Amino acid sequence: MRIAISGKSGCGNTTVSSMVSKELGYPMINFTFRNLAEERQMDFWDLAALAERDDSIDFELDRRQVEMALAQKDCVLGSRLAIWMLKEADLKIYLDATVEERARRIHEREGGALEEKIAETSARDAKDTARYKRLYDIDNNDPAVADIRIDTTRKSAAEVARIIVNEVRSRTKNS
Repeated sequence: MRIAISGKSGCGNTTVSSMVSKELGYPMINFTFRNLAEERQMDFWDLAALAERDDSIDFELDRRQVEMALAQKDCVLGSRLAIWMLKEADLKIYLDATVEERARRIHEREGGALEEKIAETSARDAKDTARYKRLYDIDNNDPAVADIRIDTTRKSAAEVARIIVNEVRSRTKNS
């Protein structure tokens, strides 16, 4: 089963995708801007700024993720656009949380001032939404293509992963 998990920064995509992957024994595909920046020996924020001017960066990243997922029979693809880009996904999950909670999690992970993280997270959301709309005509605020939407605001990553794993087991048991 190919599982696609999407959500905005701080929703728990990477953590939850990793937990689901481990629990099910499926390969995890989470090739991100951070990975691409590392490959290119660039600062993450420099690559993010460059991507705003150079569409080929998004196209490369998204193409590579889908190719990696399609090379697997079973996998977990965790990315901002996974549920839209991996049309062949058997299960599409959208993770959501308030901007305040997402910023709090990012603050916990990266440090800095919480108020700055809230502003940065809101600004990044707006930039990402505009870019995805322009590049792919995708509205990442509308998870209608998802099979399941999970509000992670008051849930631990383990709780969210358990919901997804239970759904996968239910679907594979009944097929």
